Amino acid sequence: MSDATILLCPGQGAQKVGMGKAWYDTSSGAKAIFEEADEVLGDTLGRPLSEICFEDPEGTINQTNVSQPAIYTTSIASWHGLQEQGEVNNVIATGGLSLGEYSALHIAGVFSFAEGLRLVAQRGKLMQEAAETSPSTMVAVMGDDETILALCEEARGEDILVPANFNATGQIVLSGSVAACERVAERASDRGVRATRLSVAGAFHSPFMQPAAEGMREALAAATLRDSTIPVWSNVTAKVHIDGEVSDRLVDQITGSVRWSEQCAAMATEYDGVWHELGPGSVLRGLMRRIDRQLKVQSHDEP
Repeated sequence: MSDATILLCPGQGAQKVGMGKAWYDTSSGAKAIFEEADEVLGDTLGRPLSEICFEDPEGTINQTNVSQPAIYTTSIASWHGLQEQGEVNNVIATGGLSLGEYSALHIAGVFSFAEGLRLVAQRGKLMQEAAETSPSTMVAVMGDDETILALCEEARGEDILVPANFNATGQIVLSGSVAACERVAERASDRGVRATRLSVAGAFHSPFMQPAAEGMREALAAATLRDSTIPVWSNVTAKVHIDGEVSDRLVDQITGSVRWSEQCAAMATEYDGVWHELGPGSVLRGLMRRIDRQLKVQSHDEP
C-alpha cells in the first residue's frame, strides 16, 4: 500500500444537526472555513450557515437549498482540519457523490472555496425551486440490478421515471413522477426487490430538474474555473473530468444519472493508496463496502 491518498466527498443526504462543530472547535483552518461561509452567504439562508449546521434552530437543514451549502462547507472544513493534523498527504485523485463533486473540484483547485460555495448555494436554490414547481420524488431499490432496471421500464408508463443514482451493486435510486415511484414501491416485492420511498424535495437527476440545469449553465458560465491540479472523477462519465468540459458535465449531472458504483470501481482499479471520506457522515464508506469489500475507506465525520 502506498502513502498516496484518494479523497471522496459526500453528497446530499449526509447532513445532520451538529455537522462540522467538532472540526470548528478543534481546527483553526476548519473554523476559518465556516467563518468565510457565514460571510459569503450572509443572511440568505435566514441564519448564519454555521448556526444552521451546529444547532439548526428552525429545522431547515434538510431543505435542499440549505443542505447543499452546508455539506460543501463541512466537507472543506474537515479537509482543512485533516491537513492540519497531517492525516492526509499526497492526494492523487478525488471524486464526490453528486453535490460532493463540487467539493472535489475545489480541492483540485478548479475554483476557490467562496466561488464553489456560491455555485453550490445557487445549485441548491435552483433544485429546490424545480422540485417545488413540479411535484416528483425518488425511491431507492435494493436487489438485482437487471431486475431493478426492468422494473423501472415497466413502472414508467406514460410518466417520467429514470435511474438517478447507481450507488452500489444492488442499490439503485429511481427518480420521477410521484405516480411512477408509487408503482415501483407497489410492484417491488413481486419482482424480488425491496423499495424504500425517500424523503426528498423532488426527483433529482431526472428531467424534472431541467430548469435547474439551465440555471446552473448560466451560473457556471459566469464563474472562474481553472484547470485541475489532480484528477477529479465525473459522476456522469465515470471517468476523469477533462479540463474545459467541467461546466458541461456539472450541468449534465443535474438531470443525468450518477454512476457512483462504476466510478468508484474504476478509481479502485486505477489507484493504489489510502481512501479517505470527508465529513459529514460515513455514507460513502458504507457504499464502498458494497462496491468493493476489499477496499477500506476512513471516514472523518469528526476529528
